[in-house]
Amino acid sequence: MTTPTTPAPPPPPEGTGTSPVRIGVLAPLTPPGWAEAGRHLLAGCELAVRDINDNGGIAGRPLELLVRDTAADPDKAAAAVAELARSGVAALAGEYHSVVARTAAARADALGLPFLCSSAVFDALTERPTPWVARLCPAQSHGWRIYADFLLDAGHDHIAVATQAGAYWAAGTRILREHLAPHGGTVTELHASALSPTALRDELADSGATALLVLTGQPEPAVSLVRAVRGDRRLADVLIGAPAGQPEFAAWARLLGRDGAAIPFLRYLPERLTPLGTRVESALRERLSEAPSFVAFEGYDTLTVLAGALRAHGADRTPLAEAWPHLTVEGTRGTIRFSRTPGSPVWQWAWPPVQVTDRDPADPQRFRVLRQDEHERPDGRRSARGRGMSR
Repeated sequence: MTTPTTPAPPPPPEGTGTSPVRIGVLAPLTPPGWAEAGRHLLAGCELAVRDINDNGGIAGRPLELLVRDTAADPDKAAAAVAELARSGVAALAGEYHSVVARTAAARADALGLPFLCSSAVFDALTERPTPWVARLCPAQSHGWRIYADFLLDAGHDHIAVATQAGAYWAAGTRILREHLAPHGGTVTELHASALSPTALRDELADSGATALLVLTGQPEPAVSLVRAVRGDRRLADVLIGAPAGQPEFAAWARLLGRDGAAIPFLRYLPERLTPLGTRVESALRERLSEAPSFVAFEGYDTLTVLAGALRAHGADRTPLAEAWPHLTVEGTRGTIRFSRTPGSPVWQWAWPPVQVTDRDPADPQRFRVLRQDEHERPDGRRSARGRGMSR
């Protein structure tokens, strides 16, 4: 592998050999960031640190988190990365929003600070290949192609997307269009930033699309769009989908009730959690006072991976950055290993399990798995199970 350029050394730890090993954590904890996702991400990180320290920490040293709120602001994230690097953290973890994570990754790369990204799926997480950055969640193109296959298998080849401006939404639209086109599928863009929910609903009715994907922010305008479409009899047979995962969180069900059900979305969970995952699920449920999202498991796994790297390679930044391809860690959702996937500039867990899931109309608090993609075959490819099968 490429040897990382040697960064400026971090400040020496204070005190004795029992001084904490510090990890910086980025998460959107206040608006306009998706604070609900940030809260789940942080809950997973904090629970992992509790478990790590209960089991001896890092060679007898406690693990400590330095948490910074990004509020979905790339500039705020860049400043936080620089500040955390000066404070002497051994590594950086977290972030949910893709555009924010991309800025954080670029800053970490420039500063020589190992960064394990928990939840941001944007393919081009960095502009150039870097040894400093690894990612736990799947790349957007991987998950959204699985989602596109689900749509095709369900008979939807004319798709409308209600989308806002932004690199993440534009990338998702492009992935869908490129994956559907060889199968005769088409994508019609309806611009949610320029149209009111009712105007967008009327354009959808005129488009002839059999599915509408909500590629917008949560709760607004996503909630208003769903209400507008659900309330129109002309669109009773139109599938509403949300590949970005808005229905995963409890606020969706609180705001929409049964209108928020039967909306397929992507979540990164296996058919069955590992024994560790089962224990962690119970602890997260108690900590959050609600069912944990897949983002909470991503937070837990992120700190578990970093703890494994720290125990095996120490807290110096360069050995940590060199450790990614040598790690094998049992997480809540499976065995985690990192590799260089084609087209990815960062070290990647290839791949976390992927589900297409929705909320049950009979009980919106219950999830239904419509498609499961997680099983490696002997040839290294993965199989899918559920209502739709691999094309």
